[in-house]
Amino acid sequence: MAKEAMKERYLSIRQVCEAFCVSQGCFRYVPTLSSDNARIAELLLGLARSWRNWGFGLCFLYLRNV
Repeated sequence: MAKEAMKERYLSIRQVCEAFCVSQGCFRYVPTLSSDNARIAELLLGLARSWRNWGFGLCFLYLRNV
């Protein structure tokens, strides 16, 4: 929303951050995806399919201990 306001109203990053009460570091943050996240998601889906009665907590503990 802040980036849209910056483009539409031709405001600087400083002005947009002050208006939305956001730090400049937060405004510029871009998350990086790693291959580990995709692998963990694949393992969690596999566990959820094979052990339907396990909740997230058990799946998490299993993967952490394996």
